[in-house]
Amino acid sequence: MKKMTVLFALVLFCITLNAQCKKHYDYLYEGLPFTMEKVCLPDIPDNRVSLTEYGGRGDGMTLNTQAFASAINSLSEKGGGTLVVSQGVWLTGPIVMKSKINLHLESGAIILFSEQLDLYPVIETNFEGVRAKRCQSPISGSDLHDIAITGNGIIDGNGRFWRPLKREKVTENQWKALTSTSGTVKDGRMWYPDNNRVNIRPNMLSLTRCKNVLLQGVTFKDSPCWNLHPLMCENVTIDGVTVKNPGYAQNGDGLDLESCRNAVIVNTLFDVGDDAICIKSGRDKEGRERGMPTENVIVSGCTVYSGHGGFVIGSEMSGGARNISVSNCQFLGTDNGLRFKSTRGRGGTVEKIYIRNISMTDISGDAIRFNLHYGTKFEPNKEIEKLPVDETTPSFRDIHIESVSCNGADHAFFFNGLPEMPVRDIFIDNVNITASNQSVFKYCENIKQNNVNVVVK
Repeated sequence: MKKMTVLFALVLFCITLNAQCKKHYDYLYEGLPFTMEKVCLPDIPDNRVSLTEYGGRGDGMTLNTQAFASAINSLSEKGGGTLVVSQGVWLTGPIVMKSKINLHLESGAIILFSEQLDLYPVIETNFEGVRAKRCQSPISGSDLHDIAITGNGIIDGNGRFWRPLKREKVTENQWKALTSTSGTVKDGRMWYPDNNRVNIRPNMLSLTRCKNVLLQGVTFKDSPCWNLHPLMCENVTIDGVTVKNPGYAQNGDGLDLESCRNAVIVNTLFDVGDDAICIKSGRDKEGRERGMPTENVIVSGCTVYSGHGGFVIGSEMSGGARNISVSNCQFLGTDNGLRFKSTRGRGGTVEKIYIRNISMTDISGDAIRFNLHYGTKFEPNKEIEKLPVDETTPSFRDIHIESVSCNGADHAFFFNGLPEMPVRDIFIDNVNITASNQSVFKYCENIKQNNVNVVVK
């Protein structure tokens, strides 16, 4: 009898979970050119507690690190639930998530991470696709399931205390204001914060090997390094989020989705200091040995303002990327629009990428850019030595781009592949772009264009 009861409960749980998976975002899966399981949302129990119940004070002065830890631990012991952060400024050190926890920020709530360096111990983590020692992230979680960060509040990483600053990226008034408090100016052009933070600064949200993740409604701003970094996660939903960094923020990426499977990024706004929506999968040998591509991803209805690229793949893509759909997005004033980048030594294959219905204005760089010489200066008349193809050779192929409009770019198309592995099998349909310069096509093959109109002026 006991076995039957357990079996019945398990079946009921599976039915409920499957129903939950199917009822959300159904429209996104209509007409997908690849097969993809529907992304499951986290299952969070009904328990709710307030941070104030655990001694939290939203006065902007009290350090709430222990209050967050106590509340999350208490909820976890009850099987999970929602931690409510109400209106106020909640100063804190790092927050460590646990399974079945929803960190919920009500309107008017600001979680402000302290600039005190000693609150963030140096740990073994991952940065730019390889193992690294960095400070603990302001929000982190590893090997978790069913976690969420929701609401209408703001999470502020206080990144100005961590990031270096290039003088050329700011106005003279900004330079004076940003460098007047502390830190060191070197060679008159670079400002560094105190305490040697630069090489150990963390990504703001670091989730590793987590399953069923939801980020919804919240604003994430001013990260020390990258902003959102799901790594080796499965079933990731990012819905209606705002991601902001100053345009001068060094390594101020918006979203770096790395070696993840099954993800939906929808109706989200990015205004950042580096690449905005970025697909990665590890770097060089370490990434190839990990062997985890980022696959089965839907990006839809997103807006990007400032950023080095609107939608980006690379340059750390050594595990590959495939089965990715990007649609109904707008990029306004980004450095590049659609940006694909890698270099020799990476390896990895990027394929089965489907992009449609993209609107762009005021792109200072290129509307559609493929560069397999990332980090080196482009010399249009220089022939490059052809090397043998091996596991370190990156490959970009089978990429479909349709229904793109761009008013203003440097180049409409910039294709700079490798002589031994050209960018190939790129299908471009129904594209209209105004640009300042003629397009560049170097080391590329089978670039199919249909109803493409480029006006150079």
